[in-house]
Amino acid sequence: MTKQTTIGNSFTVSGVGLHSNSPVNVRVLPAPAYTGYLFRRTDLNNFEIPAAPQFVAHVSYATTLMKSGVMIATVEHLLSALMGSGVDNAIIEVDSLEVPILDGSSEQWIELIEQAGIVALSAPRAFLKVLKKIEVTEGNRSISISPADEFRITCEIDFNHPMIGKQRGELCLYNGRAAYDSYIAKIAPARTFGFVHELEMLRKSGLCQGGSLENAIALTPDGMLNTEPLRFADEFVRHKILDIIGDLALAGMPILGHVHAVRSGHGLHTMLLSNLLRDRAAWEVTRHND
Repeated sequence: MTKQTTIGNSFTVSGVGLHSNSPVNVRVLPAPAYTGYLFRRTDLNNFEIPAAPQFVAHVSYATTLMKSGVMIATVEHLLSALMGSGVDNAIIEVDSLEVPILDGSSEQWIELIEQAGIVALSAPRAFLKVLKKIEVTEGNRSISISPADEFRITCEIDFNHPMIGKQRGELCLYNGRAAYDSYIAKIAPARTFGFVHELEMLRKSGLCQGGSLENAIALTPDGMLNTEPLRFADEFVRHKILDIIGDLALAGMPILGHVHAVRSGHGLHTMLLSNLLRDRAAWEVTRHND
């Protein structure tokens, strides 16, 4: 039987928010079993916001949590790193309204988690096992989750851009140590991306104020502005998988199910999770992933 985990030691990191451009300091601490992922706003008397679907407030270009009017934004890359490396419980202290974007991927979070170490707790790990297919569709965009004995993600994207086009990627978690190694090597380094022609509109809307070539792939009509080459030929679909893992981490426990996403985004990811959890016949909690 698998045991719950947390990090072995606390770690800190500083950066800026992608959308707010606010400087922010983060400290991630070990947490006891059954904590899940808990955000703590140290600038607001240690106000706590659990990473849970009922606290999702905004999903426009990032996933934002809010409780009693207090927000914590752009949580998906850190949550993806925690889930993708097998950490079940952590307390995340943040002294501003947004988790830092770092380099736009989860790679630095993974490095910090690996340095801190991962330790087993005495409590058994619970899994959210999907029992029937749940699907959310918006036009030509969709995401579904079906019964499976592992957490498998199949993701398809389609952008009318010479560097992207149609891409398809897949990842499995919770079927052995190699699955975590696959996330760390193949998914965590993939950076977020955006289109230069959308930047002015986003900034007028108060978004992407901290965006730069150091934390995102900036796509022009026929290429990109970045001098650093792509980390993978299909870096774009890999980052979408990274986002899906981060958004579904809001379930509060590892999921056993097959996710199939087509042109999805944060809104569809969190809607899928909410619809799944609302349908009590669609899932059960089990202590076994075999």
